[in-house]
This record gives sequence, structure tokens and C-alpha cells, in this order.
Amino acid sequence: MSADGGGAVAVNAGLVKELRERTGAGFMDCKRALEETGGDLEKAAALLRERGLAAAARKAGRATGEGQIGSYIHPGGRLGAMVEVNTETDFVARNDEFQRLVRDLAIQVARLAPQCVSAEDIPAEIVDAKRAELVADPAASAKPEAVRAQIAEGQLRKWHQQVVLLEQPFRDSDSTVAQHINEKIAILGENIRVRRFVRFALGEDS
Repeated sequence: MSADGGGAVAVNAGLVKELRERTGAGFMDCKRALEETGGDLEKAAALLRERGLAAAARKAGRATGEGQIGSYIHPGGRLGAMVEVNTETDFVARNDEFQRLVRDLAIQVARLAPQCVSAEDIPAEIVDAKRAELVADPAASAKPEAVRAQIAEGQLRKWHQQVVLLEQPFRDSDSTVAQHINEKIAILGENIRVRRFVRFALGEDS
């Protein structure tokens, strides 16, 4: 590598290829990120993730009239899920990257059993009841009221991470499902939205 006159760093194709494989981002995006971070792969990947969040925010208001319904049946046939994921165009809906995302989300639903797509989908009375339950927990009852409230809010966030699909950890990564989707928005260039899902476990009531 050699520094250029503008303060950026020239990077070789091997580094760009490695960053593309790691993040799925486009060639020029990877090249610019590596130049701006002095050829540091970790920093470049983090920069691309940050830009993915910015791209997702810009595209959040766009209509999503296309997409795909994906499914997953766990080996043995006792557990399965279906999920509808929307995007802006049929072109992206037929893209392999998008279709992998849909299948990954169906697997996520089957394995981690979320109850809703986003926190906004939880009725306010259920959230209030859960908060009151946490505040009244005997383990917190000896604490001052302000501390009990803080503990309850922390427990409420953990509860969200269990029941809200977008707030669950994605697979074995450090990213949430929402962050993973935002990365795909940055790669594919279109808004992506999980509309709904359903999960089936043999013998369970619906």
C-alpha cells in the first residue's frame, strides 16, 4: 500500500476482495472504505456498517410493494415458519442476496420464536403490565424506587430482545436482526421491511 496525495491510502485488490466477502458491499464502496481507514479491514467493515444504517434511514419511507414469502421447516418436520419480507422492486425480490435474507429470517423465526416484528407492535397495555411485573419483582423490592425503575427498564429491554424479531440477535453474530437487514438495504439499494410472520410447532396452540 502507498499513501496518495489526498491523504487516502491506495489498497490492493486482495484487500478489497476480502472486505467484499466479509460485508457483501460493492467493489467501489469497499475500496473507498479501505482507503479512508488506512487499509484496516475491521475499521473499514465498521464504516460500511455505519453507512448501511445511514442508507437504511434514507430509504425507510420508500414504498415496499414487492418481495417474497419464505419458509423454513426444521429437520424432522416438527417446527417451521413462514415470513413475508417486502422490498421496492421485483428485480431485488428475485436477487439471490434478498432471497437468502428471507430464508435466514424464516430460520430466525422458527428457532427463536419472536412474538412480533417490532416493539411498536406490542400493545401499550402489555408493555405496562410487563413493566409493573418487573418493578414488583421480589428481587428488586428492597431497592429504592428510582433504582427499581431502572432495573425494570433494563429487564424490559432484555424482554424486547426475546420477543421482538428486529431486536433479537441475528444468528450467532453481534448484530441485531434490524442491523442485519440494514446492511442488506445498503447492499441492495432498496428499502426492505419484514411485514409479518407465522411460526408453527407441532402440538402447540396457534
